[in-house]
Amino acid sequence: MKIYIFCDMEGISGITQRGHVSAGNTLYPLGCKLMEMDINACVEGCFQAGADKVIVKDGHCTGVNVSPLEIDPRAILTQGNVGKERYPGIDDCDALILLGYHAMAGTKNAILEHTFSSAHIQNMWLNGKLAGEFAIDATIAAEHEVPTIMTSGDDKLCAEAKAFMPKVVTCQVKKALTIYGAEMLSPQKAHELITEKTIEAIGKIKSIPLVETKSPAVLKREVVERGAIPSEKCNGIKLIDARTYEISSNTLEEALLD
Repeated sequence: MKIYIFCDMEGISGITQRGHVSAGNTLYPLGCKLMEMDINACVEGCFQAGADKVIVKDGHCTGVNVSPLEIDPRAILTQGNVGKERYPGIDDCDALILLGYHAMAGTKNAILEHTFSSAHIQNMWLNGKLAGEFAIDATIAAEHEVPTIMTSGDDKLCAEAKAFMPKVVTCQVKKALTIYGAEMLSPQKAHELITEKTIEAIGKIKSIPLVETKSPAVLKREVVERGAIPSEKCNGIKLIDARTYEISSNTLEEALLD
């Protein structure tokens, strides 16, 4: 059994501040350490549940946040610029775990809420419905015929995930109070919960359905600044207004990464 873990950072246990997830900030090394520990707790759960291969993709920002020296040596770590594949190596995997995720842009009192880029993207819609990173990534995985079985993050992320995928296993490691404040489990309890929920999710692989996919996939983006939209002459681009455009592609993965 092969499990793919795609790890973001804002939903990692113990993280509440922009500095935790921003390279060069004094809080960033702590954020990286917290990310490493959540990853290892998830990897442990995978192997306890019977996995014989675990791939971990460092998925935050540039994809180089954790130290390979600190990641469970049983896991295969993927880092850096991997080109136009969201999940390199996922096609022969049995399931996907979205670890350390956050709520979509605009979610009230959610830790570090945004959708892909707080600096550039105001909102995104998938096939006409407002969507965050969880929905988009779970749909891309389904295009590869891989079910998303678990996610971890704050309570707002867990509610968003359940609304999109009622049978997904959620792991709440903190309760968001504001965008920069939360009630948090102790690291030990958070890691125990991640391992426990990972085992539970792997045990439910056969009962968690794939997300419905559509082709062509239509991804709409509303950008933060005027003048930040692509040319309508680009293939598959439809301009909606001065800050909003749609991309239509055969797959959502193509639409996201174009």
